Amino acid sequence: MKLVVQVRMLPTPEQAAALEATLPACNEAATWVSEVAFERGEFKNFALRRHTYETVKSRWGLGAQAAQHVIKKTCDAYTTLKANLKAGHLGRPGSKRYRRATEKPVSFRPQGAQPYDDRMLSWQIPDRTVSIWTTGGRVKSVAFTASPEQLATLALYRKGESDLLERDGMFRMPELRIR
Repeated sequence: MKLVVQVRMLPTPEQAAALEATLPACNEAATWVSEVAFERGEFKNFALRRHTYETVKSRWGLGAQAAQHVIKKTCDAYTTLKANLKAGHLGRPGSKRYRRATEKPVSFRPQGAQPYDDRMLSWQIPDRTVSIWTTGGRVKSVAFTASPEQLATLALYRKGESDLLERDGMFRMPELRIR
């Protein structure tokens, strides 16, 4: 199940710098994982993890859980691509658009969203702060804001996965996926 909870983070300049460094590192790692997947023709999470996990952790300085999410995010991108190809959303096989989508690895924008789970992110709802993993270490007491209804939903369903994203210089965690 997926619930949408609009949460806007209000980091200090130091916290914002840590968050800003994290998204490009994760997305650069995901692009590299995608290149490995494309070269090997291996798009399943567990099999791809054997080829990429250690490198993702050491080369980009990602923690274990972040490395897992980067690999899974890449696999999910290929699953979506395959579904779009099968449904004909990218044209017929052989068309220019279809070839463009299949002749090169999937790439990720530097500021693309990064998934977080409860091991990488913890909410202190009464204080309206969050503790979040970054490439520079865990950043604690990052303030956030949301409407009273959104806070109530967050309090009831805070276990799960959410995405960190940056839009127009603001950090958001726009959804919460319930396990």
